Amino acid sequence: MIGYFSAFVLYAMVWAMVFLIGLQIGHDTQGDRGERIRGTHWDSPAEFRLGRRVLWATLISFVIWAPLVWVIVSGMVGIDDLRWITGRPAFG
Repeated sequence: MIGYFSAFVLYAMVWAMVFLIGLQIGHDTQGDRGERIRGTHWDSPAEFRLGRRVLWATLISFVIWAPLVWVIVSGMVGIDDLRWITGRPAFG
């Protein structure tokens, strides 16, 4: 059975990966728009909208996380199965 803390750590890992990928998507630079603000680089984002990116990362992460937790809790895949998939001998 997966513990609450383990489930939270799994969600945090999924969220971090989704968030870092999402930072690169749909992003216009100041150089693309030709509207460079003094003191910034041409590759700086024109509009960042951090709250929107956090919200999308949270929603997408939940959609990915929920099936992962279900597979772990249901026992469909155990540690011995994962060791077999990676080519390592099973415990015991």
